[in-house]
Amino acid sequence: MPRLMISTFFLVALLTGFCCADEVDEATRAKDARRVKALLRLENPQLSDDAKASVLRYLQTKKGTDEYLSIVAKFQLKETKDELVRLAVEDAEGTLGVEAVRLLMKLGQRDFLAMALADKDEAKATKLAAALGLLGDHNTNALLLPLVSSEKSVGLRAAAVTALGRNLPGQKELLALVQADKLPADLHFSAANALLTSSDAAIKTEAAKHLKLPATADAQPLPPVVDLVKQSGNAEEGRKVYMTVGTCAKCHKVQGEGKEVGPDLSEIGSKLSKEALYVSILDPSAGISHNYETHLLLLEDGTSLSGILVSDTEQEVSVKTAEAIIRKIPRDEITAMKKQPVSLMPADLQKSVTAKNLIDVVEFLTTLKKL
Repeated sequence: MPRLMISTFFLVALLTGFCCADEVDEATRAKDARRVKALLRLENPQLSDDAKASVLRYLQTKKGTDEYLSIVAKFQLKETKDELVRLAVEDAEGTLGVEAVRLLMKLGQRDFLAMALADKDEAKATKLAAALGLLGDHNTNALLLPLVSSEKSVGLRAAAVTALGRNLPGQKELLALVQADKLPADLHFSAANALLTSSDAAIKTEAAKHLKLPATADAQPLPPVVDLVKQSGNAEEGRKVYMTVGTCAKCHKVQGEGKEVGPDLSEIGSKLSKEALYVSILDPSAGISHNYETHLLLLEDGTSLSGILVSDTEQEVSVKTAEAIIRKIPRDEITAMKKQPVSLMPADLQKSVTAKNLIDVVEFLTTLKKL
């Protein structure tokens, strides 16, 4: 009986992919590789439990590759759903990530995707929503639409709006919310960028009656983000704007220069696409980085203090203000502490620059990459 239990355990481990590649000897790996190669030649292979175990073991050595995805597609391996979600989050704006969500949809994993979008880790859920949007499949709209009016963070809800805006049925859903005045105000920027660039003239015309893009320093409305990303700027001029009228250096360090209120941007060009850079500047609350959320402290003397949480102990709470000043407040002087849905970064920075200034700044930011 004990021997039977041990055998059953290992069979389950193999079928669910829990057996790590490091635990498989070289002979088994070679055998699995030959077996997978042979199975791939078959037109409609029906995998036995033993064959599936070989394939799943083999896949452990191919994570994050095109081959991994093609094998999953060939054998319709639902057991890989966790890895597919991980890949979609890791490469949300890339080919592998979008192909991962396409496979999840094809494998009938809508409920699993819905669970992933509802995960407490909203940073991961936001990236997953972005990948679903880039898939451009209107069948994902039912997963994304509930997020728009949910109690989730602005970042996740804005990602859902952007994703819906990438297909015509999704645009119609968004427009209906706008017309009924049911779209939250903090999502208007994302919706405007989606609807005012629609290929459907009727949607674009109707959206223009309700939504508009923010104006710049010269009182001219900004072009939509989709148009901004197509333009090339002057990185050297962008650096000058960043350090002066753009006021970016007041809160962000770049290569040792500037104040450290928000994230250090010295390698931001390796982390964010041009589109993401524009959104983070023009709609900062939609892209608040983890550990940089604003907290509001209500104090017993009737005053309040807001800033980025630095530390939180039983004795005191420390926050960094927009001026890069760290304030330490004794715990017994705090009556309430709340995480705020809005970023400490001003939401109207475009008012101090022209569209050209902004394009130059983003061009500069794209050059800041990890060496």
